[in-house]
Amino acid sequence: MRIAITGASGFIGSALTRSLEADGHQVLRLVRREPTGPAEARWRPGGEVDTAALEGVHAVVHLAGAGIGDRRWTEEYKRRIRDSRVEGTATLAAALAGLTDRPAVLVSGSAIGYYGDTGDREADEDSPRGEGFLAEVTAAWEAAARPAADAGIRVVLARTGMVLGRGGGALGQRLLPLFRLGLGGRLGSGRQYMSWISLTDQIAALRFLIDSDLSGPVNLTAPRPVTNAEFTGALGRAVRRPAPWAVPAFALRTVLGGFAEEGVLISQRVIPRRLSEAGFRFVHEELTEALTAELAA
Repeated sequence: MRIAITGASGFIGSALTRSLEADGHQVLRLVRREPTGPAEARWRPGGEVDTAALEGVHAVVHLAGAGIGDRRWTEEYKRRIRDSRVEGTATLAAALAGLTDRPAVLVSGSAIGYYGDTGDREADEDSPRGEGFLAEVTAAWEAAARPAADAGIRVVLARTGMVLGRGGGALGQRLLPLFRLGLGGRLGSGRQYMSWISLTDQIAALRFLIDSDLSGPVNLTAPRPVTNAEFTGALGRAVRRPAPWAVPAFALRTVLGGFAEEGVLISQRVIPRRLSEAGFRFVHEELTEALTAELAA
């Protein structure tokens, strides 16, 4: 198949690209800079898209967007988070809708931030939208893909949780080094739930969604969420270091701004009901095995 990907150079996008190309698929990388060859095509959120290059692609995976936890949440950065997702998705969806030879499917990135704070309650795809900045952004982000669906393209909204893998995602460049130095520990009370997925399963799930007949929201999380205290304990054991520390909530709010409340102190107990019912089989259902495998990769 010929598959177009936005965000192909990112943590998830680069892993997806490698996986697809290893199996003989042709990947068209949509880039904002000047393309360097036939495997790349130009696009710009809120601007132009090289629609000629997109004619005849079988599938599109849309992963581009400013990082949620990359910076402190100032009002300016919150606008950047929102605009990069909503404008980018609207631009791409409109371009795909206008093609003569449209793709069969658009897998459009989304997030479990849609559900807001679920506390101890499990949330699946039928759960209502929550409250807060991320819930509002995610709802607008998903709505922006509607022109593609209206044009007859199967649109999947991949509501992704915390992705665990080396070199990016939740472990990233900051969390893992701290734990390896023995400086890790729980955040706030540690009782808040974290819905995670291994990078291996994230890539497999995205490929599953391309080939399936699913549409609409699909949660990309492992079936067994854990509390923050359980997560930090498991990560400490995975790197063979103690994780005795605790970062108080007020300190997190000072350093991270609004991201503290909606990113690290929020409780999200999200389960992948539709993915499981469709027959997807997780490689890593347990956090300990996921961390061990991903850190050894």
